[in-house]
Amino acid sequence: MDIPVDATFTKSLPKAELHAHLSGSITPSTLHQIWQLKRSRGEDLALDDPALALKPAGSYPTVLTFFQIFNDYIYALVNDAESLAYATRSVVQDFARDGVKYLELRTTPRSLGSGGRREYVNQVLDALKWNREVLPEGDMEVQLILSIDRGMTAEDAMVVVDIALEHRVVMGKETEPHVVGIDLCGNPTKGDVQTFTPAFRKTKQEDLGITVHFAEVPASSTEMELRTLLDWQPDRLGHVIHVPPEFKEVIRERKIGLELCLSCNVLAKLTEGGFRQHHFDEWRHSECPVALGTDDVGVFESTLSKEYLIAAREFGMSRNEVADLARKAVMGAFTGRQRMMGLLDAFESGLA
Repeated sequence: MDIPVDATFTKSLPKAELHAHLSGSITPSTLHQIWQLKRSRGEDLALDDPALALKPAGSYPTVLTFFQIFNDYIYALVNDAESLAYATRSVVQDFARDGVKYLELRTTPRSLGSGGRREYVNQVLDALKWNREVLPEGDMEVQLILSIDRGMTAEDAMVVVDIALEHRVVMGKETEPHVVGIDLCGNPTKGDVQTFTPAFRKTKQEDLGITVHFAEVPASSTEMELRTLLDWQPDRLGHVIHVPPEFKEVIRERKIGLELCLSCNVLAKLTEGGFRQHHFDEWRHSECPVALGTDDVGVFESTLSKEYLIAAREFGMSRNEVADLARKAVMGAFTGRQRMMGLLDAFESGLA
């Protein structure tokens, strides 16, 4: 008889996290620590305690309120090199404690002091390298994806790509933190994605990975937008919620990697119904590499091991099926595949 999947199993499973936003992955407790430190120094913070500000009355944000959390609070609190470094280190350690062995952390470069966007990326990469020194040898590989926000100009987007190219992998140092790809994110109800075609064409020409938030809401699911995004030849698509049948066929034919976020979609009411109505069940049987992701674990309070547990319980998956899902996630990773497959081989040898 197959042993049921439980929390111990999903936490010990070697996992690849491919859809995690840095700012959204900062836990309320970490934000509280940053808030307390700034208050103790006498900084004039026009911000309430994160415990009260980020989740009033036990509610979760919707697409209408989600981006206000970042614009009005998190960006205003994590606004200097010290707090950014502290938050980044904490986020990575949280993923490591959850049994994540490969992490692609994504973030939108923001102005940080006189150094601007470049200084921001330098600080994040320095924090990732610091974590690499303190984590157990070989425990987790962490790479960086730089995000282009839909509210940016074409010029801003090209700067993000240029910064990414400055931090791409150096031969012989593939496992060290570097930039592995470019993401398109931001408020899906705003912006014209055609603005960013030159930036993503350059990304593709330079052989960096491409992942885009795709069909998150009806407003970002027009034929024009979806055709434009697919014309960029993305390696992966995030969310894929409101996808017309003809575009589903294109995705299946190209076998594009999919980043699916159960808790985020259900709790933010991006999808209709509960977990069992989620489109994960449709895509997990396809030939597309499907990766479960947390999206914003600090906001939605669901670790990656919990996402695997939800999938197993809601869709009746066995331990072998859950382990196979972890393998599919690895197939969508921009790097680290050989190492992760070795970890999964070792893990699955104990399931026989």
